[in-house]
Amino acid sequence: MKDALQRKRLAFQAGFFVLFLVAPVLNLFRYDLDAGHAWLLGWEWRLGLDDFLAGRIGAGEAAANVLLRLFLPLFAGAAAFLLVARRWGRLYCGWLCPHFSVVEAINGLMLRASGKPSLWEKEILPPWLPDGQPRRHDWRWWLLVLPAAVGFAFCWAVAFLTYLLPPAEIYANLWQGSLTRNQAIFIGAGTVALSIEFLFARHLFCRYACAVGLFQSLIWIGNRDGMVVGFERKRGAACTQCLPERASACDMVCPMRLNPRNIKRHMFTCTQCGQCLSACAETQADNPGGALLHWVKDAQARSNEAGFRPGKEEIR
Repeated sequence: MKDALQRKRLAFQAGFFVLFLVAPVLNLFRYDLDAGHAWLLGWEWRLGLDDFLAGRIGAGEAAANVLLRLFLPLFAGAAAFLLVARRWGRLYCGWLCPHFSVVEAINGLMLRASGKPSLWEKEILPPWLPDGQPRRHDWRWWLLVLPAAVGFAFCWAVAFLTYLLPPAEIYANLWQGSLTRNQAIFIGAGTVALSIEFLFARHLFCRYACAVGLFQSLIWIGNRDGMVVGFERKRGAACTQCLPERASACDMVCPMRLNPRNIKRHMFTCTQCGQCLSACAETQADNPGGALLHWVKDAQARSNEAGFRPGKEEIR
């Protein structure tokens, strides 16, 4: 059962995934290739180059339009995004990103099917959940894995196309089975490519290939005061309470396959999803001192200099 933190995060993820799908439909954000202009919050967003090409404005005014209507909003949005990342890390990834919500959904299905969250996991996870309940898996869940991956991929491919062409046209053509050749190729190729990525890559893409995640991680890792998962090393002996029966519960739940007790530079791709915090809180539910993992920042973040690996380091 998910705790309050994870229920809140799931609500944010679900809401943003819906927004990702409906934003083009409501003209909240998209670029219309047919019309040759963008839509933003229900308004047409033009650069004013048509007036320049028609000779109604000069080159100086056209350049000012491009600066004010394109580059300035882009730079302002990027700056705001990176300022959030500098303070809170890959918060977007763990709490909003529609790709990461698919990662976690398919991870969960594979875990139920095989006891492993991905095909590349070397061993089946220990048969215990963080709350001490037995972890069960059943091969019949595989019957849902492929349809889920293809279904998510199809939704993504259609959504991508509606960011480029009028959504009403795309959805009407889908409903009537009358997609144009190019529309069908785009959706078909996108569904195949994304299905392969969702089945075989997922968190590997997030860790090694996603530029959005990479830039968040780079600016966050350079801020020693930024929010990070901190481990109470002085209480490290209590960490062994979840071993070996629950086999380091915080490690087992991390969708990026990280060791949450490690130093910050080894948590480069942490998405701040907080699942390790929730797992630790469950395993330490009977401990009067509470959980050993917490989000920390500022001076506490700077003091988060020591990693901890049960069985490999001395517990102090």
